[in-house]
Amino acid sequence: MRRAGDRHPPVARLMAASLLTVLTAALPLAAGGPALAADEVGLPAVGSVLPAGGACVKPSTERATDDPWTRQALGLTRVWQFSRGAGVTVAVVDTGVGTAAPALSGRVTAVGEAGTDCVGHGTFAAGLIAAAPQDGTGVAGLAPQARILAVRGTDERGATTPARLATAIRTAADQGAGVIYVGQALATGKDELEAAVAHAARRDALVVAPVAPDTLPVGPGTGRTAPAAPAYWPAAAAGVVSVLDFGPDGGRPEGAPQVAGADLAAPGDSVVGVGPAGTGHFIGSGSSFAAAQAAGAAALVRARYPGLSAAEAAHRLTSVAYPALPARLDAYASLSAVLAGAGSRGAVPSAGPAELVASAPAGPRDRALLVAGVVVGVVVLVAAGAVVLPRGRARGWRAAGGA
Repeated sequence: MRRAGDRHPPVARLMAASLLTVLTAALPLAAGGPALAADEVGLPAVGSVLPAGGACVKPSTERATDDPWTRQALGLTRVWQFSRGAGVTVAVVDTGVGTAAPALSGRVTAVGEAGTDCVGHGTFAAGLIAAAPQDGTGVAGLAPQARILAVRGTDERGATTPARLATAIRTAADQGAGVIYVGQALATGKDELEAAVAHAARRDALVVAPVAPDTLPVGPGTGRTAPAAPAYWPAAAAGVVSVLDFGPDGGRPEGAPQVAGADLAAPGDSVVGVGPAGTGHFIGSGSSFAAAQAAGAAALVRARYPGLSAAEAAHRLTSVAYPALPARLDAYASLSAVLAGAGSRGAVPSAGPAELVASAPAGPRDRALLVAGVVVGVVVLVAAGAVVLPRGRARGWRAAGGA
């Protein structure tokens, strides 16, 4: 619909739209090629709770052979130059972690029955944190050399209570985890969960949790989605890094819980991960998976800067994030930025020998020149059109000097 006061002719608007299209197409070229969004690969979905009467999740028979969008968004290739999470234990307080998952093989220690995962949510989150690269796929976790401590914070089917979750957080801290990922967000249990988080802080464990549940409950008998609570726990507790999700387009899915107060936003919608068994992949969406990405980044930071406390590691993650509302996780900057004040201890690596490069590789330069040339050409066309087209329209498209 044309708005009142819009003085731009339709042709000029079409040319401006064409410019945006060219720019959108050119940017992936400059970056070395696009990565597929997870919703394009037809993978089975993973949930946080099994439906009534539902059977345990079965291994996926589908594999993602293209790089998921999160790999480029998180900058894994650049990040791994600094850290892969070696020496750090990340506790996954969730539905359990399948010890048979090949991408986590040999790096999962389970407390009690947490080595099995009927729901699949905990294993999926653990994969986002620490899955090792596998042949034939670009799916991998941020910290592929970190160890996973599986602590079940729910019952076998994914339901939980504040008391159960608080006990799991305390157990994870007592077992020596440097980072504690919590997959659940509860509207009740403030006192219990605040006390559990404080216990973890005394043990120098950094707690990372979703700022809200992945989906809001539907009222019984009404069919209506319940409104979001003012706060969710343990994310709202002091010292917790609370995380919100975003998707491949930078936005959030329609119907996602609308909440405020997150410390970070991270890729969490249409993300690809592993299941409790087998080499197949699943797709998942929600703030719980964004929190898993942030927990993986926390493991990278604690591995690269072992002298930092949990609070200092949290500061390093949040202070260098991309400026937005909420700030967006920048794993690369959290590992490479030189900070002043809190969180800066141990942040300046020793300088290595300088290396002189005889000549820069031509490939990236040629792509950049190509993109620049295309963009400049389109800008010139748009500018010319903005002058010529209105004049032509005013003269009825008659040639200069004509009758």
